[in-house]
Amino acid sequence: MPRFLLRDRDSKYTDAFDAVITAQDTQVLLSAPRAPRMNAHCARVTGIIRRKALDHVLILGGNHARKVLTDHQDHYNGHRPHRSRQQLPPSATEQPAIAHDLHDRSLLSTRVLGGINNEYRYAA
Repeated sequence: MPRFLLRDRDSKYTDAFDAVITAQDTQVLLSAPRAPRMNAHCARVTGIIRRKALDHVLILGGNHARKVLTDHQDHYNGHRPHRSRQQLPPSATEQPAIAHDLHDRSLLSTRVLGGINNEYRYAA
């Protein structure tokens, strides 16, 4: 079960809704009042996860979902370059060494999420 449910302050969420969620040992967290852009950030993250991972995999249970999401997070934060960080992955602290002589190196490919994504790097 999830530990938290983040929701906005819309009136369609009644006390009965919150009671059902809390009965499942899940804490309801409310978005900040008068912060309409807050939901946009959550929608973007869930959209990326859905489009890049979950739309391509048939989830077979809770453990399988955790494995898929962990693999996707490792790929997204550890290997995928981000424009806002000058092409650095979020978990990287410095740019990787530039390979000057590419003719003597072979390109290695690692399949991520069963081949949905691939990671490439030069062999040392």
